[in-house]
Amino acid sequence: MGGGGGGGGGGDSDIAPHPEKIKIVATCLVVSVGISLLGFYLKSGAEWRSNWSLSLNKKKKKPIRVYMDGCFDMMHYGHCNALRQARALGDQLVVGVVSDAEIIANKGPPVTPLHERMIMVNAVKWVDEVISDAPYAITEEFMKKLFDEYNIDYIIHGDDPCVLPDGTDAYALAKKAGRYKQIKRTEGVSSTDIVGRMLLCTRERSISDSHNHSSLQRQFSHGNSQKFEAGGSGTGTRVSHFLPTSRRIVQFSNGKGPGDDARIVYIDGAFDLFHAGHVEILRLARTLGDFLLVGIHNDQIVSAKRGAHRPIMNLHERSLSVLACRYVDEVIIGAPWEISKDMITTFNISSVVHGTVAENDDFQKEQDNPYAVPISMGIFKVLDSPLDITTTTIIRRIVSNHEAYQKRNQKKGESEKRYYEDKTYVAGD
Repeated sequence: MGGGGGGGGGGDSDIAPHPEKIKIVATCLVVSVGISLLGFYLKSGAEWRSNWSLSLNKKKKKPIRVYMDGCFDMMHYGHCNALRQARALGDQLVVGVVSDAEIIANKGPPVTPLHERMIMVNAVKWVDEVISDAPYAITEEFMKKLFDEYNIDYIIHGDDPCVLPDGTDAYALAKKAGRYKQIKRTEGVSSTDIVGRMLLCTRERSISDSHNHSSLQRQFSHGNSQKFEAGGSGTGTRVSHFLPTSRRIVQFSNGKGPGDDARIVYIDGAFDLFHAGHVEILRLARTLGDFLLVGIHNDQIVSAKRGAHRPIMNLHERSLSVLACRYVDEVIIGAPWEISKDMITTFNISSVVHGTVAENDDFQKEQDNPYAVPISMGIFKVLDSPLDITTTTIIRRIVSNHEAYQKRNQKKGESEKRYYEDKTYVAGD
């Protein structure tokens, strides 16, 4: 009996834990749960703060939008370089193209109408957005529209003066608002200079067939700076003195080659006085493949095929204009006239194309057809040119308005003179 009772007492002791043990276990559980909850809270809070911080940074990093305007008449590599520099000052470049009426009122008749100038500006690879019919001068009303509707942060212009007929600065209001930035003007070219080159060409050509036109062409190519002779057009415009550098070519290049399986389309030409007709045929050619390779003939080939007075722009000037086009991936500077099998293999060319509108559109009648090899390989295609414009078209516009362009050049010179005189007066005062 006693033994049994003792056994029962021992069993009761095992089942009922000591109160102190219960307290210790409960405390441990509470601490453990508390630490877990605290860790979860801290982690969640950190994630929330991180997400909030990222969101705030995104709001802070609003793209900087810059605005640049211009006539962009007879658009050349100088215009393109200005747009490249402007784009580097922000994240998005908005370009205003001045209306025909505004150009006539402030400078004289434009060589290229607004719709052609719009095509040219839209095709420049550094341009994100284009505004048509922009005013020549930045008015209070238009500046407010730029800031409020287009979210423009800065207005950009070159370091050359943009002078109104009354001699005042067209960007005075933007400067006063503290929203003006300046870029360096590209030396060696201007629309006025190019007009002068064309007028010089036509004048030299009409004087006598005995003149050595090839020497004139070499002046263009090698950058001599002879002025017009007495009795000439009187504008005093110089021929090209552009000095090409590898750095400039790199700045204009895409820097990317074709992919392994890319379909490479090839088109060649002079691309002299790069115009809307060139842009549109390049746009069409680019749709036929993944990579557009453009061959640009050297000055000697162009002279031999188009006449000794051509090209107006030398090889490197023409190359930069083509490289600035968003539809072009790569250029061959000084491409051969005839396309060989070796060239097709070297560049892995899938198709060779040519437009219906061109200076030399009877190539297939020639004894030595430059496209004979791609034709025999079944990779040659003639494309319907979207626009009926050639380099000759542009030259004829200039010649037919010879007097108007002379007055335009003179008008520009008088405005700039008045601008500098006013600046001198203010400085002295």
